[in-house]
Amino acid sequence: MSTVYTNIAELVTNDPTVGDGSPLGLLTDAALVVDDGVVSWVGARGGAPAADDSVDLQGAAVIPGFVDSHAHLVFAGDRAHEFAARMAGVPYDGGGITTTVAATRAATDAQLSANLARLSAELRRAGVTTFETKSGYGLRTPDEVRSLRIAREFTTETTFLGAHVVPAEYRVNRDGYVRSVAGEMLHECRPHARWIDVFCERGAFDVDEARTILEAGAAVGLTPRLHAAQLAPGEGIRLGVELGAASVDHCTFATDADIEALASASAVTVATLLPGAEFSTRAAYPDGRRFLDAGATVALATDCNPGSSYTTSMAFCMAIAVRDMGFTPAEALWSATAGGAAALRRRDVGGLAVGQRAHFAVLDAPSHLHLAYRPGVPLIADVIAG
Repeated sequence: MSTVYTNIAELVTNDPTVGDGSPLGLLTDAALVVDDGVVSWVGARGGAPAADDSVDLQGAAVIPGFVDSHAHLVFAGDRAHEFAARMAGVPYDGGGITTTVAATRAATDAQLSANLARLSAELRRAGVTTFETKSGYGLRTPDEVRSLRIAREFTTETTFLGAHVVPAEYRVNRDGYVRSVAGEMLHECRPHARWIDVFCERGAFDVDEARTILEAGAAVGLTPRLHAAQLAPGEGIRLGVELGAASVDHCTFATDADIEALASASAVTVATLLPGAEFSTRAAYPDGRRFLDAGATVALATDCNPGSSYTTSMAFCMAIAVRDMGFTPAEALWSATAGGAAALRRRDVGGLAVGQRAHFAVLDAPSHLHLAYRPGVPLIADVIAG
């Protein structure tokens, strides 16, 4: 079954070989043909081939579906009071994670699944057609396993994050917890995960602990990802590059040496920036211009979680990136689509080139520029994920 979507005011393909030749591959007065869920043709509206069905998009803009490469969606409860305290001046230190751990451990499978279904639907309404999610609020083998098992019902992009923080019962036995994460917990979680992640940060795991856990995961086939340099400079970013991580995330306090390392590994390791976290913790935003000008591959993601970035709006994150982090609107959109796909090592999503999946959002606007130009306005009129 083929469908031609026509009368598109502006089509973003992320294919620089078409349209205006920019990284966004912009086409105006365009059409798009989808055949069995795959893009089979893009071009000027007047040249569109015949199809089994036709949809007139009445002058709307069409963009690739957002690819959210960093989220924490398997949890129970919320931390609204913690947010209010931060807005009153209490600094963020990551310690509130333990509150969510307690709530998640106490929740039933049905409760966790229902909450993830709610957030997944929110993401879809906001234009996200592919998303990653992590465990990390169980921190015991049975709870980490069930978190990943439930997550797999909603996405194939699941990440084992047993190394989120050290749980209370291991506070006097950190080495024992690291051994557990890299041993029994990893063994049990492996069938349900594609990725392995560590929160490499003060108050969480140091670079040696992170190396132990990530290398153990890689040895059983899980590809590394890494939280690093969110709260302070450290060695985590360069560890991620050294280990060939698909993505190093946050990077708020990246040094010049960190950015140089990311740029040198741009074909392997993506720098994923998470502006929702800085917004919700009143932290300084990273200067995205430094990463972009150095030649690093950059993604934007929501970091949706109940403590430090409770948003499912990629458009909101894009608006922050444009307003406060040095991105152009085009760079922000590329980073939220093709950049996210690169962070998940996916070539089938994140663009609308011929052969890619027909995952796209129709905007209630004539141009992608409106996503940053009209912050807070729900401009996603329809989402197609063939």
